Amino acid sequence: MGLFDFLKKKRVQLTEKERKWNKMWELWAAEHAHSPYAELMTYQSEINNGGHFQYFDNVSNTSDLQKEMLSLQTILPPQLSETLKKAYEAYLALEENEDENAEEILKQCDHTFYEHEEEVNRILEAYAAEIEL
Repeated sequence: MGLFDFLKKKRVQLTEKERKWNKMWELWAAEHAHSPYAELMTYQSEINNGGHFQYFDNVSNTSDLQKEMLSLQTILPPQLSETLKKAYEAYLALEENEDENAEEILKQCDHTFYEHEEEVNRILEAYAAEIEL
């Protein structure tokens, strides 16, 4: 048996839930995910790749950050909504000058996001469940 045959035999079948989750991310990558879920997926992805600073920096360079944040405010749980506001204020302070306190606030906001990421995943799982395969 060749390697290809072996891998083909060992292929794991994804559940419908897993296929829908993957489809959701495919839609997001193709910029076809619905708002505010698309913004939430961008937020989660950027936070996981570099924290709030990266989120604000990247989104402000590629789209309308204020519009993105307004969309997030409609879907984020209260704790994370407040964290987003707090992180944005710290980001603005850092943009104006070097501010160690603002850097620490951003780190705390990143930590708060990670503590509540399961809530974000539940929101995205509910959205994914509605996706047609």
